[in-house]
Amino acid sequence: MATLLRMPEVAANATHATLAAWSKKAGEPIAVGDCLAEVETDKAIVEISADGAAVMGQWLVQAGQEVEVGAPIAVLLAAGEAAADVQALLQAAGAVATAPAAEAAPAVSGTPAPAAAAAPAVVLASGDRLRASPLARRLAAQRGVDLSRLQGSGPGGRIVKIDVERAQAVAPAPAPVAAAPAAAPAGSGASAFTEVPHSSMRRTIARRLAESKSTIPHFYLTVECRMERLLALRAEINAAASRKISVNDFIVRAVAVALREVPQANVGWTETAMRQYAQADVAVAVSTDTGLITPIVRAADRKTLSQISAEIADLAARARAGQLRPDEYQGGSFSVSNLGMHGVGAFSAIINPPQAAILAVGASQQKPVVENGELQVGTVMACTLSVDHRAIDGALAAQWLAAFQRAIEAPLSMLI
Repeated sequence: MATLLRMPEVAANATHATLAAWSKKAGEPIAVGDCLAEVETDKAIVEISADGAAVMGQWLVQAGQEVEVGAPIAVLLAAGEAAADVQALLQAAGAVATAPAAEAAPAVSGTPAPAAAAAPAVVLASGDRLRASPLARRLAAQRGVDLSRLQGSGPGGRIVKIDVERAQAVAPAPAPVAAAPAAAPAGSGASAFTEVPHSSMRRTIARRLAESKSTIPHFYLTVECRMERLLALRAEINAAASRKISVNDFIVRAVAVALREVPQANVGWTETAMRQYAQADVAVAVSTDTGLITPIVRAADRKTLSQISAEIADLAARARAGQLRPDEYQGGSFSVSNLGMHGVGAFSAIINPPQAAILAVGASQQKPVVENGELQVGTVMACTLSVDHRAIDGALAAQWLAAFQRAIEAPLSMLI
């Protein structure tokens, strides 16, 4: 019996989601657990898996289209059903197909109808079908990456987006030809431009940041931390450890230690009450192709430096591949945004509500410093704390920042 496939609620309280790519073409058989489509939420790419055996009958929406949660997106057929069953179901449900008409299956029992919009299947020399996500296939086609040479890191060896990106980093492909800019009307004097539709993540970031900056009374405190002892300890650790520790790993650990030392700063503001967090859940800003996401190191105050390092590396890799679960990026009691690796000396960041503070970290730079009355060259890192004045007063913010600075400048103390 023909059934409607509806857009699931892929994220808590989501009202809409974007259908990023179809994994099954019209007429293709579907087994239990098969990926039917990839859906883009404001933070990740989520796969829609089949609950039972069926055949893809017809797409009702196109890839790239935003759809309301619960709205029909495709028709699934049982074995032996044909296009007439699709039309009968659509008429009964009042559903309207917005995908190309070529995606309708003329008959399930025959050869699957080709779909121009779908990524072609990749077949290895052995005759086996190469397992790759539609997003990975599309990205590989755009960047000239040979999927048959890649080792997949996804479930069951499936090639995912990050595998394509890593392959390109090792052997960069020729730069793709840029899309031609839109032509300006003759005689208008306007510059040519290309419009790129906003992703769900970019729209959410824009809304939340505008809301934060316009409704939260920000104030800012800056300190310069001496980095010589931390950099020396890091070099000593990395000379003996199998996993390399980054400066950012030390920063996250120092933030957690300072939150444990000054728990009054580990809070969040709501209109009805102050949230006092029991542990230091530190969100770390990660840049992805579609926007900024902040995966969370839970209970960072109770984890070792090596545990924090391994967790940040795993979260960042899966964030860039769009594979984070909602619980891995929602919540958190404090955020860290580090642009030091990009050479930025100092900056201020916008608070991520309902959190009450975010630390913006700049690069470690050599500067003239005065020590014991003498002018010397020191290595200094500028850190700016953005604070919600409704939840944290100036003196308390200064107390927390001093605790963070002590942890950075006496790094062995944060490892005990």
